[in-house]
Amino acid sequence: MKGLVGVLFLVVTAATLSGCSSDYVMATKDGRMIMTEGKPAIDKETGLVQYTDQSGHDMQINGDEVSTIIER
Repeated sequence: MKGLVGVLFLVVTAATLSGCSSDYVMATKDGRMIMTEGKPAIDKETGLVQYTDQSGHDMQINGDEVSTIIER
């Protein structure tokens, strides 16, 4: 019985934590839609937008190419 309660606790905790990170959609000026995991960060020094794509890869795009960033 204790094992079942422990597993149930882990499942509920994992479900709660997975709901904390929001996904975003970046629209580019050439019409592409880029889905991101988490909020993209804008580096003010370089002008690059850093984000994690849906495959988990860290990516960068020139901030001049991005028209909007919207939370899903």
